Amino acid sequence: MTATILVLEDDQPLMEGIRDMLELQGYQILTATNGLEGLRVLQSSPKPPDLIISDIMMPEMNGYQFLEAVQNNPRWVDIPFIFLTAKGEKEDVREGRLLGADDYVIKPFEAEDLVVRIASKLRRHRQLRQTQESRLTDIKRRILSVIHHEFRTPLTYVVAYSDLLESDVSNMSLAEIKEFLNGVNSGAQRLRRLVENFVLLVELETGEVAATFAWRKRPITDVASIFSAAQESVRQALETLNVRLQVVLPEALPPLIGDAEYLKVVLIRLLDNAIKFSDKPNAEVTLSASYDERYVYFHVTDRGRGIPAEEIPHIFELFYQVDRRRFEDQGTGAGLAIVKGIVELHGGTINVRSVPSEGSTFTIGIPRAKN
Repeated sequence: MTATILVLEDDQPLMEGIRDMLELQGYQILTATNGLEGLRVLQSSPKPPDLIISDIMMPEMNGYQFLEAVQNNPRWVDIPFIFLTAKGEKEDVREGRLLGADDYVIKPFEAEDLVVRIASKLRRHRQLRQTQESRLTDIKRRILSVIHHEFRTPLTYVVAYSDLLESDVSNMSLAEIKEFLNGVNSGAQRLRRLVENFVLLVELETGEVAATFAWRKRPITDVASIFSAAQESVRQALETLNVRLQVVLPEALPPLIGDAEYLKVVLIRLLDNAIKFSDKPNAEVTLSASYDERYVYFHVTDRGRGIPAEEIPHIFELFYQVDRRRFEDQGTGAGLAIVKGIVELHGGTINVRSVPSEGSTFTIGIPRAKN
């Protein structure tokens, strides 16, 4: 399909020259003489242009202000942006880079140079979009492939126990009613976790989690509250599977840099896994912390079935499960993929030590805050 390019230039002869040159290359061209007019063109266009070329020094609204307005609109934020700047104005180039411009062309310029820059940016943008769409399509396909089993099972819990409660509550003992309500709650909790996992996976793939992390990250000094929140989230699973959780938290941990909510998600997913695989009598899971000169570490240890060495390189792959046919485990295999994505977002590390039949320890390292 023919690409559409929006050109902003207050020098009329230059703008007409750029327009004519690009139209000869087969592009559809929209024009504006300043930022305000450029915004009106964007707002009135049935679909956003594929690329924007903008002068910097323009009346009413300059190129910097225009770029900022474009990036504040979700519909336009990913449009490739090329600045035109006067020869030798290095400050223009620096400012444009800081604001997020993809490239710049110094005036006066060779027509061929501008054409090559445009073709390169459009090709790269097209490749990135195709890659993103392909990844999303793959995620959707794989999600649908597990929905049949994973959603049906907890829904069966909810529907079956609800039907039993509706049948004849007056003849039930308090213990029976409590048991049925626990069944409904168990199914509902599992459904909620499935939905949360799928939403998080899509947000990780689309970059929404990265954008949220960018503005929410800050020094964290209260690790105990993250531990408490994670512990409370898995309380019912601990009771249902009769697993004891031991929490070992040093009195003083150095502050770390991160997002408390996402770190809570990481600990919950690791604890979920540890509890699920603690299938021995008197099972125990340990949540602990330590630190060195670079990282604060969180450790989740179970004494369950362990992971064969050849499986460890694959356990963070999306929807991967260790020997599912043999053990028939619940879940989608998405939890560890989410953990890996969030830890990488923090610039952290993740390590697994496991011995079959003895248990596993997952350790994540989150960078310490700089003094």
